[in-house]
Amino acid sequence: MTPPEAPHISVMLPEVLDALSARPSETIVDGTFGAGGYSRAILETGASVVAFDRDPTARRFAAPLEAGGRFRLIEDRFSAMADVLGEGSVDGVALDLGVSSMQLDEADRGFSFMRDGPLDMRMGADGPTAADLVNTLEKEELARIFFVYGEERESRRVASFILRRRAEQPFTRTLDLAEVIERALGGRRGAKTHPATKSFQGLRIAVNEELSELEAGLLAAERVLKVGGRLAVVTFHSLEDRIVKAFLAERSGRMPGGSRHAPPREAGAPASFRLIFNGARQASDAESAVNPRSRSAKLRAAVRTEAPVWRAAA
Repeated sequence: MTPPEAPHISVMLPEVLDALSARPSETIVDGTFGAGGYSRAILETGASVVAFDRDPTARRFAAPLEAGGRFRLIEDRFSAMADVLGEGSVDGVALDLGVSSMQLDEADRGFSFMRDGPLDMRMGADGPTAADLVNTLEKEELARIFFVYGEERESRRVASFILRRRAEQPFTRTLDLAEVIERALGGRRGAKTHPATKSFQGLRIAVNEELSELEAGLLAAERVLKVGGRLAVVTFHSLEDRIVKAFLAERSGRMPGGSRHAPPREAGAPASFRLIFNGARQASDAESAVNPRSRSAKLRAAVRTEAPVWRAAA
């Protein structure tokens, strides 16, 4: 089960495996296959894995795992898991959210402001690119993306600089956009992160519809898990974690209302999940020292109860 290369380190792998408690004869969904780190570790427990990934380049990591007959990769969004597999069909679901380090490292994917490449940012092979958004959206919509998804306080200023520049020449390259954002925000000036970090995050989330995909994926996990099935979700920024936290709080009966990122609680509905542990767990100091990506990671986990799937909000 050795991968062809190892461009990505799976974050909080021991903690995720502990939450999933996978056993032989069980079936686990790896909703974010990537380079297959979670899938390989789950297969080593004796369980079977159904993996999802909308990125067609992930296929190259699947071949070494398929020989034993306990693994298959479905090239689709993880929100499709219940439609593909059916309700009450699996024993666990693992989600490792956000962009992978291997996607960031590939300049041609256009995710990184540190490497020059086409301004793409798509995790899959279809839909509008980041270039499409920055070259066509109105100022207010661009600013909203930077502010809401990127949490960029100077979102309107960034959008203004982009509109002025694109009137002269459209954006096609990552470094070109990063340089304009850097001019808008006044350069680094001792900041710990690049000035384009938040704006690029906002664009990436918008291009891939990541938050709506997460919401749909959590609803799908509720449907696909058997009674006693385990859900483990690793998030990397506050927007993702807020959605997962609200969903599990509502579904476990710990929060009476909804949130702007999650469906409102169905009145009188019995809890469909039980939390495995309170709050979120974070990566160990040892892991954070070796893998900087893990420093912002948070793991939340829950067990599916006997309660029926909640009805979708009207």
